[in-house]
Amino acid sequence: MKRSRPHPRSRPRSRSQSRALRVRALVALAVIAVSVAIAVTMPVRLGLDLRGGTQIVLETRSTSTAKAGPEATDRTVEVLRGRIDALGVAEPTIVRSGDHRIVVELPGVQDPKKAADVLGRTAQLTVHAVLGAAETPAGPAERPADAAKERVLPDEAGQPLRLAAAVLTGQDVKGADARFDQQNGAGWHVTVDFKDKGSDRWAEVTGKAACHPAGDPKRRVAIVLDNKIISAPQVDPSVACGAGISGGSTQITGSFDDAEARELALLIKGGALPVPVETVEQRTIGATLGDEAISAGAWAAVIGTALTALFIIVVYRLMGALSTVALLCYGLISYAALAAIGATLTLPGLAGFVLAIGMAVDANVLVFERAREEQALRTRPSTRAALTTGFRSAFSAIADSNITTLIAAALLFFLASGPVKGFGVTLGIGVLASMVSALVITRVLAEFAAGRPSVHRRPHLTGISTTGPVRDALLRRDPFLMRRPRRWLAASGIVLVLAGSGIVARGLDFGIEFTGGRLIEYSTATGVDPDRARTALADAGFPRAVVQSSGDNGLTVRTEQLSDAEATTVTETVAGLGGKTDKVRDELIGPSLGEELRRNALIALGLALGAQLLYLAVRFRPLFGAAAVGALAHDVVILVGVFAWLGKPIDGVFLAALLTVIGYSVNDSVVLFDRIRELLGKDRRTPFARLTNRAILQTLPRTVNTGMGAVLILASLAVLAQDSLTDFAVALLIGVVVGTYSSVFTAAPLAVELHGRGSGSRSSRRAGGTGGEPAVRQRVREREPREVSQEVP
Repeated sequence: MKRSRPHPRSRPRSRSQSRALRVRALVALAVIAVSVAIAVTMPVRLGLDLRGGTQIVLETRSTSTAKAGPEATDRTVEVLRGRIDALGVAEPTIVRSGDHRIVVELPGVQDPKKAADVLGRTAQLTVHAVLGAAETPAGPAERPADAAKERVLPDEAGQPLRLAAAVLTGQDVKGADARFDQQNGAGWHVTVDFKDKGSDRWAEVTGKAACHPAGDPKRRVAIVLDNKIISAPQVDPSVACGAGISGGSTQITGSFDDAEARELALLIKGGALPVPVETVEQRTIGATLGDEAISAGAWAAVIGTALTALFIIVVYRLMGALSTVALLCYGLISYAALAAIGATLTLPGLAGFVLAIGMAVDANVLVFERAREEQALRTRPSTRAALTTGFRSAFSAIADSNITTLIAAALLFFLASGPVKGFGVTLGIGVLASMVSALVITRVLAEFAAGRPSVHRRPHLTGISTTGPVRDALLRRDPFLMRRPRRWLAASGIVLVLAGSGIVARGLDFGIEFTGGRLIEYSTATGVDPDRARTALADAGFPRAVVQSSGDNGLTVRTEQLSDAEATTVTETVAGLGGKTDKVRDELIGPSLGEELRRNALIALGLALGAQLLYLAVRFRPLFGAAAVGALAHDVVILVGVFAWLGKPIDGVFLAALLTVIGYSVNDSVVLFDRIRELLGKDRRTPFARLTNRAILQTLPRTVNTGMGAVLILASLAVLAQDSLTDFAVALLIGVVVGTYSSVFTAAPLAVELHGRGSGSRSSRRAGGTGGEPAVRQRVREREPREVSQEVP
């Protein structure tokens, strides 16, 4: 008997696979090498809660036209927030203290003096017609002059000019950008764009100036910033008298370098301060989280990550060990990306990484479970071929879940500000890094290992040669979970009502970030360790007090609203630690998450959810998008309600956890709906409820294994960490458990009901409007439950 020859196409295909493996390996090595270089040379800037930073205290001043009261100070806070964002300082804390003071805390600022100068500039921009040269030099202008009156100011060369009343102000400015003129070699300049009315006024003032001869000072237009002429250009001879310069934009030229041009552009774009401010204090402050809390949190994260890695290795053996190496590379890539863009890492930012770690684990689990299915379906399977099929089959679910998360991250970054914006940054970086980790690094390592002869002879070492205990249990029991979807919806509704009643019965306990509170600063005879002060104040009945070191022997205590007796207790507690204690400052402070910041965050979150719903509707079906959003609302209400029942604070840490839970919930639903879509493409005759049940059983091993990986990390944080990290972990634990439940027993039954109503109405119309049960449900009952076992390997 002749031995059959191999198929002539097998060798080129093998060479093609080897070439693809080499390309992926080179890409992985390049990414890792660049990440190592960045991580070694560029440290990540830590936030105020982890390291501390610089505190600048500003005081608002009244003018002849504006009074520096609480409202003006609140408006000044929002303008300063925009300037700080433009400066590139992420995760600042800005609060109103009293009626006239603003406390600005900046993490990791390299040049605090420059930051204070930029924040303190009033940035009152005005445009004036020049009435002619002044005979007497201008006197010093220490305070802002009235822009509605004539004045005399020196130009860039020192020549005094008489200026008419302001024609344009900063309120007429639409935007400003720093640009470099490469063609004419003019260097850096600032382009200013005016609004509609401002554009007309600009054309009017330049048209009048064009009526004067060249060289006449009256042909100039003066641009004034904070009572100083920064540019007074001549109107070009090509401009006709009365016509003016149309288009609504102008250029401010001068001997700017790039830093000066960018600073001027951000001041103009950010808008003028409603009232002038003066820097009254500047000092270094300590971290809001204590050293012990940070150390405990770090150890908890290490232990939790180690337990998760051990769990993945036990379940998937060699492939699990290789995916753990890929997760370490994920951490390196994420750290390097944060350092490269100069981001600030805070506790809310870490929340984004927790979600991204879960998604990185989830991507690996998806691939390995699909490979197990492929192994079970083949008679003589090849481990490498099963892995290749697993990566190909899982790609759509991985891509869809990551794209929906990236949509949310992008909208949070561009539309929100403060900690919500920081969450968007770290979440986006984490998702991109997780895709590189799972689809490139894990694949290179797994396919290389699967191709080794020793592994080929011992397939049981790979961890994907068997179906796994969860899938085996499903094969034995073969449950029809979607037989009565309304029962699951009723159970979800009961849990929803029980949790939601906590919001009504007990209310929400908003933290200092949302409500404001009281700021007391002490000067002690001896230095007080902030950790000891936190412990002592917690024992005295103030567990939420935020304690920071301030200067050499200073201590700042920030709490919720206090009565005089409670404030006395705080003072006595501090005095018991530091000896003779003087109260330097005692003021009411506003919320650090102000009204505008909260409004922008809610708008960004709403648009993010809407964009995700639209994507799911286009990528899958509208009913899948509706079901995912329904499950998401279910998860959010339950999490908020449980925190209300527990009496936990609703603060910035909870906000980070809530955003993380939203991402996790959508990710779980997307994986399930992706499998339903795949089954619908293969089988159009089986009832939708049966296909949904089949999809649940096929994805349940992935759901259990991914959830266990996340629970191990979060349980370690909840048990071993301290302070707000514990609340953060508890919120995420609740969210993961509820999100895992809702994707199976809320989103899926809701999709079945929505589909059943649509198909029921169509079948009713086809039957001539007669009553009776829809044909879809009749077919569901006619099928035997054992049919599921044919599809579940």
